[in-house]
Amino acid sequence: MTRFSPLEWPVLRQLRSGDVFGRGPAVESARTRALEPRTKTADRVVQSVCPFCAVGCGQKVYVKDEKVIQIEGDPDSPISRGRLCPKGSSSEQLVNNPLRQTKIRYRAPYATEWQDLDRDTAIDMIADRFIEARRHGWQDYDEHGRPLRRTMGIASLGGATLDNEENYLIKKLFTAAGAIQIENQARI
Repeated sequence: MTRFSPLEWPVLRQLRSGDVFGRGPAVESARTRALEPRTKTADRVVQSVCPFCAVGCGQKVYVKDEKVIQIEGDPDSPISRGRLCPKGSSSEQLVNNPLRQTKIRYRAPYATEWQDLDRDTAIDMIADRFIEARRHGWQDYDEHGRPLRRTMGIASLGGATLDNEENYLIKKLFTAAGAIQIENQARI
C-alpha cells in the first residue's frame, strides 16, 4: 500500500491541475483511474434482443472465450435507444446462472425424484397428452344440436417473452386444434 501524501488531497489536486470546480481528473482517486470497463476484454460484441417481453429492446452482448460476460442496451436500437429495464439489465444473470436448468426434467405422478429426458421423448409425451386431452374434451354439438366443433380439454396461456410471430403461430395451432381458451400474459 502506498503512503498517503497530503499533496494528494482533492483540494490540492484541484489547485495543481487547474480543475478549479473539481469536475475533472482532479477528483479521481488512483483506484478510480486504474479501473477498466468489464467490456474492454471482450472478444466480440453480438447484437441481440431482450428475451423478457414483447417490446424487443436491443442489446449488446459482450462475449469472451465463448461465454457471455456483459449485456448492455444497444444505443443503435430504435426501440430502446440504449436503455434496458431492470429485467433486461439482468439478462446476463439469466444466461450465466449456475442454477439454470439446461436439461429436460420430468417427475412422474406420485414420484419423489426427477429424471432427465431427451428432447424427442419429451416432445412425444407432450404431443400424446395434447391429443388425448383434445379427444377427451371434444364437443361436436351443444344440447340444441348446434355445431360447436371445439374442445374444452386444452387451453393456452402465452408468455410475454414470446415475440409476435411466436404468439401468432401458437394462436393458429390452438385455434386449429379446436381450443377456445387462448390467452396471453401480456393482455392479462
